[in-house]
Amino acid sequence: MKANLISRFSLVILFVLSAHGTFASKPEKEVVDYVNPYMGNISHLLVPTYPTIHLPNSLLRICPERADFTSDLMYGLPVVVTSHRGSSAFNISPVQGVDFPTDRVASYTYDLEKVVPYRYSVYLDEAQIGVDFAPSHQSGVYSLKFNKKGNNYLVINVGEGVLQVESEGISGYQVIGDSTKIYLYLETKQIPLEIKSLSDGQLNTSQKVDGRDKALVLSFGQKSGLINLRYGISFISCAQAKKNLQREIKTFDVNKVADKGRKIWNQTLSKIQVNGGSENDKTTFYTSLYRTYERMINISEDGHYYSAFDGKIHEDGGAPFFTDDWVWDTYRATHPLRVLIEPEMEVNMIKSYIRMAQQSPEGWMPTFPEVTGDSHRMNGNHAVAFIWDAYSKGLQNFDLEAAYKACKGALTEKSHLPWTKVPANELDKFYDEMGYFPSLKPDEQETCKDVTWEKRQPVAVTLGTCYDDWCLSGMAKALNHSDDYSLFLKRSYNYRNLFNAETSFFHPKDAEGHFIQPFDYRFSGGLGARDYYDENNGWTYRWDVQHNITDLVHLMGGADQFAANLDATFREPLGKSKWSFYSMLPDQTGNVGQFTMANEPSLHIPYLYNYAGQPWKTQKRIRQLLKYWFRNDLMGVPGDEDGGGMSAFVVFSSMGFYPVTPGTASYNIGSPLFSSVKVNLGNGKTFEIEAQNCSESNKFIQSAKLNGKTWDKPWFSHSDILKGGKLVLIMGKKANTSWGADLKNVPPSAESID
Repeated sequence: MKANLISRFSLVILFVLSAHGTFASKPEKEVVDYVNPYMGNISHLLVPTYPTIHLPNSLLRICPERADFTSDLMYGLPVVVTSHRGSSAFNISPVQGVDFPTDRVASYTYDLEKVVPYRYSVYLDEAQIGVDFAPSHQSGVYSLKFNKKGNNYLVINVGEGVLQVESEGISGYQVIGDSTKIYLYLETKQIPLEIKSLSDGQLNTSQKVDGRDKALVLSFGQKSGLINLRYGISFISCAQAKKNLQREIKTFDVNKVADKGRKIWNQTLSKIQVNGGSENDKTTFYTSLYRTYERMINISEDGHYYSAFDGKIHEDGGAPFFTDDWVWDTYRATHPLRVLIEPEMEVNMIKSYIRMAQQSPEGWMPTFPEVTGDSHRMNGNHAVAFIWDAYSKGLQNFDLEAAYKACKGALTEKSHLPWTKVPANELDKFYDEMGYFPSLKPDEQETCKDVTWEKRQPVAVTLGTCYDDWCLSGMAKALNHSDDYSLFLKRSYNYRNLFNAETSFFHPKDAEGHFIQPFDYRFSGGLGARDYYDENNGWTYRWDVQHNITDLVHLMGGADQFAANLDATFREPLGKSKWSFYSMLPDQTGNVGQFTMANEPSLHIPYLYNYAGQPWKTQKRIRQLLKYWFRNDLMGVPGDEDGGGMSAFVVFSSMGFYPVTPGTASYNIGSPLFSSVKVNLGNGKTFEIEAQNCSESNKFIQSAKLNGKTWDKPWFSHSDILKGGKLVLIMGKKANTSWGADLKNVPPSAESID
């Protein structure tokens, strides 16, 4: 009995001491520990995210190469991701237990994979090889542990290019795109016994390969069960790749490199600190924030950079050069988020866009810049939007005149046709004269030679160009170009030419000025509705007037009808079976009625109730959408994430506000997930949001104060928070339908021309 009492007493003491930290306990969770790179790797139809390992906005990015997340096979080990959809330049394949390798890229079954932003590990189970990796900005380090007996090999593959042996390592390049080269320098800790080349399954004595799908084979014999390697990459030269490695990584120890990366990520993600909410809320939030740092990437190397826009190497003059931006997606929220938390970086990105334009033959602002140049994806010329947004919010340390010239050229000299880079043609002349892009009648044959399989997308083109013209008018006004200001402000109202007053939808018109009939706003337009819209149907583009919501309210007959039309968007059924609907509109997933959470043109829609005197509905919708479609699991992203475009919506909306109209220097208020949010504004100031009584059920704003003053507007300006400040929201379970409801207090829109 006495022994039992002592035992029980000891357990009590152990519990008490553990609770007070006397004994070792789990280390406190840091912000990077909330990042789950697997979130959204599987989705309903498309592939929304990849488990990417990289440092913030860095040149070097990798992710496992496989057909998709559920694939049973992995193809080699990646060296650097270069493309829009995650394919690698170069591959490394560890091989053991064979007489000699015959495959330039080995296929592996795998298990025990672990991905965090700054480290990657996996066990190649049938091959019995352990893999550990950590990145730096322009270099990386691998540790490969062989667990079988037999000869150990390392196969280094080049897709199209050159690999050769140097005195201390391997160097070479791979051609990506039309002419861009990415260079490699690689060295191993263990000295290989022999190096041969591999071509068409045959080993050769040559220590250089040149061409497509070639490889070098490094043989290490049976002595070492471990191969350590490190490498640098460059867009300038092999010598620069070597310099990048030597500058960044002076060890073969993956732990040391990973520890540095972890510190960088913690410092970066801590620019926004949240408290309250659930652990899953925090994971979704910080994972989304991590996603916004994948692009654009800084490709300056020791003060120089290679530009695919003119094929030359330039000095960066102390302003790093950034590229790889899916701006059709990112102008809406990703760039505005950087204006808040990374203002210096955002200015350097704008300077990079200006350089790209100046280096291109036409001088036009790029539409979709990648490491291989401007790929001209999607429609519109939305660089003008994020540049004007930054300038309107006080980031003015760049040449606005040069930006204006390049943007004006893209909007007046280049064709508005999607997925093309051609001079303005007969369709653009029609647009200039008539104020809308013309649609083809049903079964009418295409007459313009410049139209691609992406079709004309005339409604999407017209609406997007109106927004771009509005942004350009702001630039013109700031530069005192009064005639241009008047011209582009007037053009920004061209959306009215496609507004069908009988249906309150934006409706395609033919060249004679007649609305296309018969017409179904859900299904007309073929695959992706591209005959008239783009990736989304008429229900989405009904709201695509980001710059002038006040006028859209007027066109629809006033605030009440506007709100009723919004309600209908969330309530209108698909109208077909899911398989049939999505076979036509594969990008329009994540549905609530006809609203799609899965595509960027929809991101601002739930905030539009703020313009109709019903902000409580915005609060309700935002909480619903975050709960429905963004979760800490493999299917936790509803559609294409697109370079941070959708993730930035999650970051903003979780904090409780959103930039509906980049360029107005204002933010719409929603409903925060967290009781406390602190945003480091990058200027030494902090903006704080305190949501008292905030919980899953307490999602409605009862009252508010901004910087100590009673606040009854469903929005605030950038100037209200630029010098720091605090927004206090009192939250409750039931809607306060009178808060922010006065129509005199709606968020700002474009200047009137009436």
